[in-house]
Amino acid sequence: MIEARHLRVLRAVARTGSFSAAARELGCTQPAISQQMKALEKSVDTPLVVRSGRGMQLSEAGRVLLKHATGILAGLSAAEEEVAAIAGLRAGRVRLVSFPTASSTLVPPGVARLRDSHPGVRVSLVEAEPPESLAMLRGGECEIALAFRYPQSDGAVALSAPAHGTPREARAEANLEAQQLSAGTDWSDLVVTPLLDDPLVGVLPAAHPLAGRGRPVELAELAGEQWIAGCPQCRGHLVELCAGAGFEPRIDFATDDYPAVVGLVAAGLGVAVLPRLALQSVRPDGVSTVPVRTASGVPAVRQVVALTLPDLAEVPAVALMLERLAGAAADR
Repeated sequence: MIEARHLRVLRAVARTGSFSAAARELGCTQPAISQQMKALEKSVDTPLVVRSGRGMQLSEAGRVLLKHATGILAGLSAAEEEVAAIAGLRAGRVRLVSFPTASSTLVPPGVARLRDSHPGVRVSLVEAEPPESLAMLRGGECEIALAFRYPQSDGAVALSAPAHGTPREARAEANLEAQQLSAGTDWSDLVVTPLLDDPLVGVLPAAHPLAGRGRPVELAELAGEQWIAGCPQCRGHLVELCAGAGFEPRIDFATDDYPAVVGLVAAGLGVAVLPRLALQSVRPDGVSTVPVRTASGVPAVRQVVALTLPDLAEVPAVALMLERLAGAAADR
């Protein structure tokens, strides 16, 4: 097996013309150079140097190996420099996957902070909701996934019946949806960086009788309303909260586009419960937001986190990006 240190000796011998001169150049003894050359010749099973007068020259095999050694050693040197740059945060890459709300609120200041301090680190972003984003993380398509879950569920996903279909069909669809979404709340194999607890707020038409009361709205007070629901995970949590308040919401519209939710509420077509972060990137024209209190009296929130794999958490650029995201969340 050819070793890099043997190639460096071969290069020094070829450049200086003797073992003793190569030893002085490399800062070692002449016997050490001789031993390494013998080891290299044993590896390739052919002589690499021939004596000529007082010096020595490379054999034909030695010249061929030197030609390749030059490129190999240059490549190793470049690799060592690149690795050192990554370790020293002069270079590196972090691929983020984020759900849309975090993409517009947490990612921009977090990435800006990293770029200000370490402009050589490249950051990219694609959007995906959990559980898809977690599958991308585990599949090696990103280094960090921003995700959320609802602590009231303790990791369970509510069974959310759609507005249409027979009860049996609705139950079957809800069970399938629950199975699919449960993968998005199992983080036991991941490193979890908590970012913030995102309060859920009620979104009502501006002229709604409960708007502008100056106190939290009990979910039970909205039992008779038509509802506009969000993504499947959010819709499941809404159904769970309403069940705890003693009613099943009538969900007439479902969309994971928050401007569409606000537009539907503003038009008087229903009410909604949205994360506060979502409303920070949407113009809330024609709607009123109110705090929401669950049946247990606890404010409804969702946990927003940054997730990565244990090995990736040790990569300097990834660790720094997690730190910057946490800082951006702390400032909100």
